[in-house]
Amino acid sequence: MDTKQIEELVDEIIQGADDRYAIIMKSYQTPIFHYCYHILGNRCEAEDATQEVFFKAYRNLKKYSPIMPFAAWLYKIAYHHCIDLIRKRKWTKLLPFLMQDKESQSDIERHIENVYFSEDVFLAMQTLSVEERTLLLLRGVEEKTYEEISLIMNKNAASLRKKFERTASKFRSAYSPLGKGGSAHDESKQIAREY
Repeated sequence: MDTKQIEELVDEIIQGADDRYAIIMKSYQTPIFHYCYHILGNRCEAEDATQEVFFKAYRNLKKYSPIMPFAAWLYKIAYHHCIDLIRKRKWTKLLPFLMQDKESQSDIERHIENVYFSEDVFLAMQTLSVEERTLLLLRGVEEKTYEEISLIMNKNAASLRKKFERTASKFRSAYSPLGKGGSAHDESKQIAREY
């Protein structure tokens, strides 16, 4: 969805066409969920966080300014919401998705778990700080520019570029030993190589 389409949708929603907000949600729900999942490490919390992000965005839609790309604005809301959740629960490194009942998952859910949420990728991500995970996901997965990321994280774009290189190296180091054990999936190895 381009900038003009987003601005038109936002104007329509502000004018009272609340049903148009579903278009925005449909466009951004999956990437915001993936982001929340990798920051929070828990599927249920990520689902709740995603809903809360869209609720907060809707409530504050009048405050949105086209100076910032809409996606960056949503990610900024998601970033701050996830940070708040982590602070509230006094972050512990758990592996909640490994304890899920695999029989209760659909084929699609199992495929997503095996590819995008593999144990090895998850474990490697847990070696990173929340800020590092955010940077890695926004740049490496969501392909945001450093300028967009600087808007989301309130950091200098040049320093983010340097930090990304260090973070990607840290992720690869944490991921490599896991992959040698033979438990990494081919698709998740591809994710690590892309960083």
